[in-house]
Amino acid sequence: MRNVFEAILECGHDEDFVPVESAEFRATEAPAGSENKLAVLARRVELGLPLWHPDDRSDYSGLTGAVRPRE
Repeated sequence: MRNVFEAILECGHDEDFVPVESAEFRATEAPAGSENKLAVLARRVELGLPLWHPDDRSDYSGLTGAVRPRE
């Protein structure tokens, strides 16, 4: 089973799926909740990788956001 979706199709549940780390399992600097982080997580699921890398960004330090003026 390559990913959780194949596990569900084959077994009817995801209990037998075990993520496997490979060379494609790299940390990301994308902040939590960002479109980029969601894309990274989706790709990890597709590849059958663990969702959470121990070196993924864990805070928002050094980031700046857009400030929208009040109307």
